Amino acid sequence: MTSNPARRLVVVGAGPGGYEAALTGAAAGLAVTLVERGKLGGTCLNWGCIPTKHLLATTLAVEALAAQAKQKLASGTVTPDLAAIQAKKKKLIAATHSAMAATLKKAGIRLVTANLTGVKPGLAQVAGGGETEDLPFDALILALGSRAASFPGVKPDGQAVLGVAPVLDFTEAPESLVIVGAGAIGLEIAAVYHRLGTKVTLVDAAPRLAPAEDPDVAKVVAQVMRRQGIDARPGVKVESLVTEDGRAKLTLAGGETILADKALVAIGRFAATVVPGLADCGVAFADPSPNRSWIKTGDTLEAAPGIYAVGDCNGRVLLAHAAGSQGVYAARHAAGLESGPYAPGPIPGCYYGSPEIMRVGAIAAPGDTISEAAFVANPIAQAHADTAGFARVLWKDGKVAGITAVGHGASTMGTLATVIVSQAWTREQAERLIFPHPGLDETLRAALLGERKVKA
Repeated sequence: MTSNPARRLVVVGAGPGGYEAALTGAAAGLAVTLVERGKLGGTCLNWGCIPTKHLLATTLAVEALAAQAKQKLASGTVTPDLAAIQAKKKKLIAATHSAMAATLKKAGIRLVTANLTGVKPGLAQVAGGGETEDLPFDALILALGSRAASFPGVKPDGQAVLGVAPVLDFTEAPESLVIVGAGAIGLEIAAVYHRLGTKVTLVDAAPRLAPAEDPDVAKVVAQVMRRQGIDARPGVKVESLVTEDGRAKLTLAGGETILADKALVAIGRFAATVVPGLADCGVAFADPSPNRSWIKTGDTLEAAPGIYAVGDCNGRVLLAHAAGSQGVYAARHAAGLESGPYAPGPIPGCYYGSPEIMRVGAIAAPGDTISEAAFVANPIAQAHADTAGFARVLWKDGKVAGITAVGHGASTMGTLATVIVSQAWTREQAERLIFPHPGLDETLRAALLGERKVKA
C-alpha cells in the first residue's frame, strides 16, 4: 500500500486507460474527476478498434462467398451497403457513449468536458466551453493517448490524402485506394475496402508486411493478399504523397508513381502533445523529440510522485487492453490498494484483417525451439475454405514462452494462448487439457503437442 493514499483523483483522458482508472478510483472511494476534451472512448471507440471491427464484420460476407465460389459451392454476389453500414456504426458508437456516461454518473464520477492546459504540483488546469478551471488533486492519472504519425512529404492534407478517421467514415467506397503502412491499421483497412471492390495498393518501407511480427507470419499475409488481388509492396520507400488534380499521387523511390482516388497514411503513432508544466513537476520523457515525447514511467507507472501516465502516452504498449490494465493498477496504487510494481504479464495482440494474426509472448528467432501446426488440417478452417496459416509455439527450457498464429479466426485463440504463456505451460499440461472438437483451437493444441525443432 502507498503511504499516503489519495483522496482526490483527477484523470485526464476517457479512452480505455482513463475510463478504467476513473471507475477503479471511484470504487476505491476516491473523489474522481474525469477530464475529456472530446468523445468518451478515445481513439479505440471512435476512430480505431471498434469502427474497424464493425467494417470488417459487415463486409466479411463478400470474402466468405468468394471462398465458397472458388470451390464451386456457391454462386452469386454480395453487395454491402456502405452508407447503411456507416449509419449503424454511428448508432452503435453513440449507444456506447451513452452507456459509458451513465456508468460514470452512477459511479459518482464528475465528467468535465475540457482540455488539459497545464499542470502544477497538486493542480490540473483545464479549459473548455470558454471557461477555465483549476482542479486540485492528490493523484493525477494522465491517459492522454497518442496521435497518428506523419512525416514530411507523407502526411494527410484533408483532400485526397487522409488519416484513418475519414477513411473509416466513407459512405461510398473509392475506386482505388493507396495505403502507406502495413501494420494492423493498414492491413485491416486494406481488407475492408478490397471486399468493397476498391483497387487497393499497400506499401511499406519495412522489408515485410506486419513488420512487428514473425517473418513467417508476413509470408502468409503476403500470399493471401496476392491471391486476393491486393497489390502489397513491402520494402518500398515512399518519396512523397500529395493531392494532385483531386487524386492522390504516390511517388516511390526510383520514380514510380501510383495514382489513386484516395490515400491513407497509416504509419504508426506519435506521442500526444506535451502538456505545459509537466517537466516542472518532475515528469521526464523517454524521448525528448517533439514527435516521440512518450512520458517516462517507473515500476508503479508514476512519472513523478502522485502523477501517473497510462496507456499510449507512456509508450509501453500501444493497445487498448494494455491501457485499461494500466489504468486499473494506477488508480489502485493511488488509492493505497497496490504497493508492488506493475507486472501485467504477457499482453496479447491481434490483427483482424485477412488473414487474422494473434501473438502473445516472445517471437521465435532462428535457433529457438519451436513446434507448430498448419490450419490446413483444421476442420473449421476447411469448412470455411480458408486454410492458409499456422500456429507456432516457442519453447524455453521446456516451457511455453510465446505463441503466434496466423489464419482464419486466429484472434479467437488469444485468451487461451495468453493463459498458456502467462503460466508457462509444459507439454504435459497441454496434454491434460481437453479441447472442443471441432474447433480452431485444435490447431493450437496440435502445435503444443507437435514435434519440436530448431527454427531455421
